[in-house]
Amino acid sequence: MSLILSADTLLIGVNLASFASNGQPYGIIEDAAVVIFEDNINWVGKAAELPELSGDFVEVSLGGKWLTPGLIDCHTHLVFAGNRADEFEQRLQGVSYADIAKQGGGIAKTVAATRDASEQQLLSMALKSAQTLLEQGVTTIEVKSGYGLDLATESKMLQVARQIDSLLPVTIKTTFLGAHALAPEYKERADDYIELVCENMLPAIAQQNLADAVDVFCESIGFTLEQTKRIFEKASQLGLPVKLHAEQLTNLGGSELAASFNALSVDHIEFLDEAGVKAIAQSGTVATLLPGAFYFLKETQKPPVELLRQYKVPMAIATDFNPGSSPICNLPLMINMACTLFALTPEEALQGVTLNAAKALGLDEMLGSIETGKQADLVCWDIQHPNQLAYMVGTHKPLHIWQKGKQLSLHKGAK
Repeated sequence: MSLILSADTLLIGVNLASFASNGQPYGIIEDAAVVIFEDNINWVGKAAELPELSGDFVEVSLGGKWLTPGLIDCHTHLVFAGNRADEFEQRLQGVSYADIAKQGGGIAKTVAATRDASEQQLLSMALKSAQTLLEQGVTTIEVKSGYGLDLATESKMLQVARQIDSLLPVTIKTTFLGAHALAPEYKERADDYIELVCENMLPAIAQQNLADAVDVFCESIGFTLEQTKRIFEKASQLGLPVKLHAEQLTNLGGSELAASFNALSVDHIEFLDEAGVKAIAQSGTVATLLPGAFYFLKETQKPPVELLRQYKVPMAIATDFNPGSSPICNLPLMINMACTLFALTPEEALQGVTLNAAKALGLDEMLGSIETGKQADLVCWDIQHPNQLAYMVGTHKPLHIWQKGKQLSLHKGAK
């Protein structure tokens, strides 16, 4: 008896950059077909091998265009208030970051604005940014807190983030980043602030189910290894996976610590050494590269891409969209920057915003490749080869997007 599949939508006349492990670069399948049923991919393969379908399905011929998985931005600070364009201008005129900070600028300025903003004001601004990413083909976004530095505002930020995927057709994953910087009320009392994070903020966030993961800024200007460890231990007790801003400015060994907690990802990692690479390779932790921050801050220390390749560490790419160090809400640009600034291949960069980005969020069994059983998040592009998405910036806009199996109106967005 032949196989008969249930179908809502049949995509034919299409080539796939599936990023499945089929032995082909980009996971390419030419002259393919994709069967969508409800939220998921019910079958994918060569059109000539398409099984019999049942149901009142819609057939869509894509005229030889290309499908990729929905893009995934796995590191953003999307929810915040205000902007720091004036500080950008000051820095270009020679004013130091330290002097700006003394004047109440830097992250303290964003914290003050975010604390003052209403939930609706934060949501309005966040929706604009999320809509911008969606129109670029981004169907999954990680959103961090970290501009509140008190329980009320951190909760407010995460509640706003949770609302985005009820208003736009995107999957949102939230990350609690209470240890992003030292709250102004705790100046020179960092250990006391970590105590607040561990004993007050984290338990409350977990009880309200506001976070999918916990992150820390472990750095010479952030929090120490010991302080980071305390937060990771508390997160583990609460059943929350961890991530880490690590080795961006110095090598503190944060990535090795993160690996010992089986972290989902370590992010930035420009100063990561071989010991750290070995550790994250053994733990299965993803290395998330953030070329936007590298570019905007005019950094010169590049992440150890050759070592990451040597030890087969999956590399993800993300925007790090935030008002201070990476005010760039453009994931396709990051694909190109990963190639031009960090010498990734186009295939590595595209995998970095699909399958490896899904791994960085613990979602690779559900997202990141075009495979049977995965969520039907798909983007159709008018290209001749997937390498064009890394090569040319600003010309390739999605022709069609499907999120959870439903085709979107690209200029309306709302569910």
